[in-house]
Amino acid sequence: MSGARTPARRKVTAREAAELLGCSPRRIRAAVAEPREEYIARAAERRENVMALRAKGLKYREIADELGISIGTVSTIIHHAKLKQAS
Repeated sequence: MSGARTPARRKVTAREAAELLGCSPRRIRAAVAEPREEYIARAAERRENVMALRAKGLKYREIADELGISIGTVSTIIHHAKLKQAS
């Protein structure tokens, strides 16, 4: 399994780019934002990967290292999955 696909990090802030281009930071953020459908699909895939690796018996640290995400993110995903199962 390959590492998590994450959007490229920008080298300047929205405020800095807005000053360079003469517009508002909000316009910059809107222009470079990931489309919501893509974000939702990427998040769902990440949740499925976390749960599949947990089902294989991997520890939180191992899952985080495998997917390139933080242990806190792994913990949150698993916690929300347990809450969803309980209801």
